[in-house]
Amino acid sequence: MTSPAEHPSDDLDALRAIIAAQASQIQELSRSNRAYEALIDALRVQIVRLKKQKFGASSEKVARNIEQLELALEGLEVARAAIDKSADEAVAPPHNTSAPRRRGKPVLSEHVPTERRTLDPGSECPDCGGELRLVGEDVSEILDLVAAQLKKIEIARPKKSCRKCEAMVQTPAPTRPVARGMAGPGLLAHILVSKYDDHLPLYRQGEIFDRMGADIPRSTLIDWCGQAVGVIKPLVSRVRDHVFAADRLHADDTPIRVLDPKVAIASGGAKRAVKMGRIWVYVRDDTPFMGDDPPAAAYLFSPDRKGEHPQSHLAGFSGILQADAYSGFGQLYKPDPMTGAQKIREASCWAHLR
Repeated sequence: MTSPAEHPSDDLDALRAIIAAQASQIQELSRSNRAYEALIDALRVQIVRLKKQKFGASSEKVARNIEQLELALEGLEVARAAIDKSADEAVAPPHNTSAPRRRGKPVLSEHVPTERRTLDPGSECPDCGGELRLVGEDVSEILDLVAAQLKKIEIARPKKSCRKCEAMVQTPAPTRPVARGMAGPGLLAHILVSKYDDHLPLYRQGEIFDRMGADIPRSTLIDWCGQAVGVIKPLVSRVRDHVFAADRLHADDTPIRVLDPKVAIASGGAKRAVKMGRIWVYVRDDTPFMGDDPPAAAYLFSPDRKGEHPQSHLAGFSGILQADAYSGFGQLYKPDPMTGAQKIREASCWAHLR
């Protein structure tokens, strides 16, 4: 009987054939991966464009198109992940028992709480019954989600009377963010963040709360949201004052479509009720200059892009302003006609260089 060692050339030929097949497979998978990436990028561009058109008479149709594209995008990303896995399997030989390559490991903030669970084998050896001593430990991590849960909090305030003078004593009721409202501060914060940061409409939030066991009318959510915005206005003012107290500011504006409900009702449709407003953002960030003050941004709305708006916003500011070449900003750099002093100095922006 002939052993494989007697014909080493056959083994080398077989290995070369395996390597060539794997190289061909990897090349094919790479082509497929690039094709998927191109489709994914194209879909993302379409989604961004559609989201900018999500107002007006055809807004519902656009929203449906966005949902379909997002589903298609997710499907392509799943397919690309499968290709990446196939490429890993093609590179690694079947007998390789090493751990699979990690992709996109989550980066956790230091504010994420850590719960430690110790799986202690006990103090006695399961084989001989001897005493066990600690020689080390293996630690692995799992990222899990604690599902949000609505909680009804009953505030009980016992009434007590003095045995000596018969006086009635009761702890005053705690203040609430919303007057005579049932919503607690945590719920209100969740509603605001979901609406303004996660772009989750109130009617969808109502559906989520309903699944969690609370039927909250949409009118109530609207009222809570409006009152909560009023509650945080002092905080908004403090942030704005902090921003405009800086020596250096970055400024820019972006268009935003605004729907006027009164015009929509009067005209019988949303098409004529959509107007173009502006969001002005002013940012202070001293971290590149080793400053101690925290960075912050102030957002201000205006119904149009007239130069009077940034001039009004920056009326009390003096220092360096970095912005684009919009003429409304240009008026701010002119010297005072009475004193000749230049209150605001211009710093050009590389991003807007033409």
